[in-house]
Amino acid sequence: MTQRLQLPDGRTMEYAILGGQGALPLIFLHGTPGSWIPAPGLEATCKQKGIPLITFCRAGYGDSSRQAGRRVVDAVKDVQALLDHLGYKKCIVGGWSGGGPHALACAARLPACAAVVALATVAPYDAEGLDWLAGQGQDNVEETQMSQKGEQVLREYLRPQYDEMLKATTAETLQILSSIFPDVDKKCLLENEEMAEFWEKGLQQALKKGIDGVVDDDLAFIEPWGFDLAEIKRPVLVYHGNLDLMCPYAHGHWVAGHIPAQHVTRNLKEGQGHLSIWLGKEGEMLDTLVSLANKTTTC
Repeated sequence: MTQRLQLPDGRTMEYAILGGQGALPLIFLHGTPGSWIPAPGLEATCKQKGIPLITFCRAGYGDSSRQAGRRVVDAVKDVQALLDHLGYKKCIVGGWSGGGPHALACAARLPACAAVVALATVAPYDAEGLDWLAGQGQDNVEETQMSQKGEQVLREYLRPQYDEMLKATTAETLQILSSIFPDVDKKCLLENEEMAEFWEKGLQQALKKGIDGVVDDDLAFIEPWGFDLAEIKRPVLVYHGNLDLMCPYAHGHWVAGHIPAQHVTRNLKEGQGHLSIWLGKEGEMLDTLVSLANKTTTC
């Protein structure tokens, strides 16, 4: 189902073309960890609405080559290379969790980007006035602390955790990571077979060649992203829930408040978590995103 693209710098990208057959594709950037495998509701909704869904494994995940020392902004060149290869001149971009900053980079630096949705995104580590770790579950706090000590220490911390998760069921993983899953998110995974399958298969695919992608994401998130949110001149839809324990509500609030006001649409919700903020709401999200993109392309 996936294909391979050789990027200009010689790296390989693993990607997939899913969804519908329209002219304006959605490039969706997965989280940390993640892969080309999309959430089932997103793929089904794109098919229903005729939106081509293009996903790929970001550098270091799945069969995509590692890019050691990468910054968040470096994802823009990879997205542009994929668009050039597929012949698309315009796109909409989505990013969830660890994919959120990379989607925001596209809003700032990708000429082909018509609109962006940032779902449960993390904020810049150097965000002025934001206590970056406040509200995060203990697992995330410890992982960030290990990141600050450098790559080797981070690897030694992450490897046994992911070795355990790769052997675990979804329910067992939720126990391992209980500090970062509020009840509303546990429900999303435990009561939806398709979501549980997405979670398990996505993790297997993401880490099939190791933990490079996770390591490089963690290191990139605590360094300058390589662009400023003030640069953004395209519509950005921000989705965030106040119960999120991975990327706390304050992160989404900060991001929404630092994108130029005329370009941001806020969807900050009470009673929602990291998963529940958008699962089951794919239709309204895509309708809004396409509407914003159409306004951009007709201006």
